[in-house]
Amino acid sequence: MEGNQYINRELSWLQFNARVLQEAADKTVPLIERLRFLGIFSNNLDEFFKVRYATIKRIDLAGKGGKSVLGGIKANKLLEEITQIVIEQQSESLKILDSIQNKLKEHNIFIINEKQVTKAQQPFLKNFFIQKVSPALVTIVLNDLDELPRLKDSAAYLAVKMVMKDAVPKRVNSKIVSGQIKEKKYVLIEIPRSIERFVVLPKEGDKQHVILLDDLIRYHLHSIFNIFEYESVTAHMIKITRDAELDIDSDLSKSFIEKISASVKDRIEGEPVRFVYDMNIDQDTLQYLMNKMGIDATDSIIPGGRYHNRRDYMNFPSLGGEELQYKPYEPLPVPGLVLQGSLFKEIAKKDYLLHTPYQSFAYTVKFLREAALDPAVKSIRITIYRLAKISHIASSLVNAVKNGKKVTVQIELRARFDEVANINYAEQMQREGVNLIFGVKGLKVHSKACVVERLENDKTRRYGFISTGNLNESTARVYSDLTLFTSDQSILKEVSKVFDFFEVNYKVNRYKHLIVSPHYTRSTLVKLIQTEIDNAKDGKPSGIRLKLNSLSDYPLIDKLYEASRAGVKMKLIIRGICCLVPGVDGMSENIQVISIVDKYLEHPRIYIFENSGNPKVYISSADWMTRNLDYRVEVSCPIYDKEIQKELMDTFEICWSDNVKARVISIKQDNAYRRNNKPPLRSQFALYDYYFKKLELEKEKV
Repeated sequence: MEGNQYINRELSWLQFNARVLQEAADKTVPLIERLRFLGIFSNNLDEFFKVRYATIKRIDLAGKGGKSVLGGIKANKLLEEITQIVIEQQSESLKILDSIQNKLKEHNIFIINEKQVTKAQQPFLKNFFIQKVSPALVTIVLNDLDELPRLKDSAAYLAVKMVMKDAVPKRVNSKIVSGQIKEKKYVLIEIPRSIERFVVLPKEGDKQHVILLDDLIRYHLHSIFNIFEYESVTAHMIKITRDAELDIDSDLSKSFIEKISASVKDRIEGEPVRFVYDMNIDQDTLQYLMNKMGIDATDSIIPGGRYHNRRDYMNFPSLGGEELQYKPYEPLPVPGLVLQGSLFKEIAKKDYLLHTPYQSFAYTVKFLREAALDPAVKSIRITIYRLAKISHIASSLVNAVKNGKKVTVQIELRARFDEVANINYAEQMQREGVNLIFGVKGLKVHSKACVVERLENDKTRRYGFISTGNLNESTARVYSDLTLFTSDQSILKEVSKVFDFFEVNYKVNRYKHLIVSPHYTRSTLVKLIQTEIDNAKDGKPSGIRLKLNSLSDYPLIDKLYEASRAGVKMKLIIRGICCLVPGVDGMSENIQVISIVDKYLEHPRIYIFENSGNPKVYISSADWMTRNLDYRVEVSCPIYDKEIQKELMDTFEICWSDNVKARVISIKQDNAYRRNNKPPLRSQFALYDYYFKKLELEKEKV
């Protein structure tokens, strides 16, 4: 930390992942959900090394100190600190995993290894191995290879050592010397990703047994290597993580889809940035592999447990009783908005706010399906960032084309780790006649917006939505997000301007209502904060409430510090990275920050500025990070409907009142749970109750 002014971005992110690990350790969280949080923790860490660690490593290798961009820490020192923190977190995660597995036994769920297989279980495992596993195995004998085959990024491998029965001449530096030694063969077995990691065995009475695919393979090592005369065989897991940065080809003759496709393939060849191995692996096996892979001390070398890719625990099977998992909540209807009727007819009368997963994502799909079928609809323009594997959004847009609508889709092919899925959908939509736009050179398009043009009484009227989240049916069940459905012509005219910018990049539009990156977000936010500073100085009501995923832009943080010194009270709910240091006298004593990590991923961005008693309220796709302000196309939308303004302020206060899952962000960086003398309030559960009560009140009106 530089003079206690900023928290380093990477270290702050690791503290966020520590909060995810806290959920895995929380004994009030159902056991299988705790396993899934371990999976999320591991998956987060994989992506962190592929992206952020790899970036810092490039800074270090380039011979740059990086202090100016890394919060006052030199790149090489930061790499060391990250590795040390991750080793400690990995160790803690292994203890948590052992604890959960022991607890599962109390519920008759047993995760067994290859040494615990009973005679009764053998026929099932043998048949499963022969029918499903053996045909999928990729097994590579390394001894006769001059160079190790390129290991796949984040795939898990069993590193096998066979000690052969026959002795061979002893060699030193390729020369034969006196004496003989036992020959060793080294083999890599890739754990197939096409097969579920957790193999559920047939139930035995009340007992349910699960074996990991890795252990099932270990159990059948003799079947795999029975052509060799060996006296012992051992297998330990390893994993390599590669730099995931995409290098975009500048060849003008290639389409953008071709360039991104090639870059994704090249990612497989990225430089290794992390090597994780089973700490019980034989030293000679470890050294052999590291030499073959060219891994040295500049890489993050992390001793781990027996199992890697614990991200697979995100998909741990639903076993046992209801007490082992969160009770599923049926998404609620939006009061006044009926899925069976015309959404356009209702949206024409007033704005509506959708808050998923508390309310149903089906409204978004229904909106597009209605647009696809409505004869009066002439065009649909929409931005897409991440689609579900099976996307009703995409099928609705294709359906619209088949019905003669003009459909324009701005699809972001560089949505990290979803490039392949987006490329596939882009090619599919292009074949069906959808007009595709691939954004603006040098900018990612992260905004989530749609505008539909409908002919009414010989005049064009616009309908649309602006969202904080991806148009993705899968994530809508586990991410909390906000979507405004509106027919406000002034707002939607400006959404159309954003689409115009995608097609004519040299023209920068002016906006009266929307706040649009990269041209206006930074300057507008500074003005909004300055207004609160001026109001505080003039004795008028002032205050700032923000709900963000991340806050890491130093100039905006400095502006918030200035507001704090002016007496502006601020409440910040920051889920992930927070480089701002709250509660420091003379700098940030008027800023409080909490983070909520719970059942759902907190994803909405809400900005509330007190504005002398007439609050300005926005929902946004943009976090307060430099990339969102300056290097992406983002849209923040003002909320003019007083009822929706109140709803957003209500939901913010419910989240702010959380004293069960809220952690206090402080200079200590200790992730302390917020506790007080008030009745327990778990905001995500309280929000569902809030929307349920709103629905009941609506029914009473009818």
